[in-house]
Amino acid sequence: MSERKVLNKYYPPDFDPSKIPKLKLPKDRQYVVRLMAPFNMRCKTCGEYIYKGKKFNARKETVQNESYLGLPIFRFYIKCTRCLAEITFKTDPENTDYAMEHGATRNFQAEKLLEEEEKRLQKEREDEELNNPMKILENRTKDSKLEMEVLENLQELKELNQRQAHVDFESMLQQYKDYEEQQKERELEEDEQETKTMLEQAQSRRLLQDSDSEDEDSASRPAKPFAKAKPTDILQEDSGPQAKKLKVESWERSIGKLSSKVKLSGLVTAKRKPVSSAANGADSGDAPPGAGAGSTSSPSGGASLASVPKAGASSLSLLGAYSDSEDSKSD
Repeated sequence: MSERKVLNKYYPPDFDPSKIPKLKLPKDRQYVVRLMAPFNMRCKTCGEYIYKGKKFNARKETVQNESYLGLPIFRFYIKCTRCLAEITFKTDPENTDYAMEHGATRNFQAEKLLEEEEKRLQKEREDEELNNPMKILENRTKDSKLEMEVLENLQELKELNQRQAHVDFESMLQQYKDYEEQQKERELEEDEQETKTMLEQAQSRRLLQDSDSEDEDSASRPAKPFAKAKPTDILQEDSGPQAKKLKVESWERSIGKLSSKVKLSGLVTAKRKPVSSAANGADSGDAPPGAGAGSTSSPSGGASLASVPKAGASSLSLLGAYSDSEDSKSD
């Protein structure tokens, strides 16, 4: 494989290059080349936009009977990317550009058209000056007047700038620094104001929540008794628990209130000692008129006799006396 890498070939001693037949190619032969679109264009068939720099596999040929200063002009054939219509353009060495032939229109060439128009006017002026010497004088006077006007305008602008050119850069910088400081102070004040408002809102929310919780607690708790008007009022009230009071009230409401001194005293009578008839007769005058009637009266009349026993006698002693009197009567 080393013989494939040599740079020189072997020519035999009898080699005659004039005997090699020459390859005859047509002058308008086309080559396939890879190129990019030189300008923005739009297809006339489908209206597809082809931007500058898009790559194509183009066919290249030399334009016959056209050249510029001995430089050949080449023509390129490309196809639209949408409708496959053929688009052709060629080189323009005179303007160092490309010229569109057919199949598409060139976009964004206003500057180029303006330059072409200026060149055309310049060429027409030169042609007029060659044939008419008076035209040359007129054009020169116009150019001089235009130049003088331009210089005057330029001088006025310079004077105006000199009047307004007295600028103190240090004062400008100081003003800018002051403005920045004021801006920072304003931002700080705004931040402080925002924080204050946020804190006030948070405190108001907390107060509302606390008040709501206190209301709920007060609604759930029983009402507290009012303060005493006098320190000695507590001695006149019952110190027992509320539940006991409720039980006593319910008992009294069902069977009534029992008293050991007043109501039970009306249900018993005092025991009397047996006396003789004479004594009874003698004592009958001294005895109160309602005593005999009280002994024979019904229990309903015992209420009048209930006042006879002494206040110091207990209810149990009265019951005992009541039982003895009944036994004596039965005997």
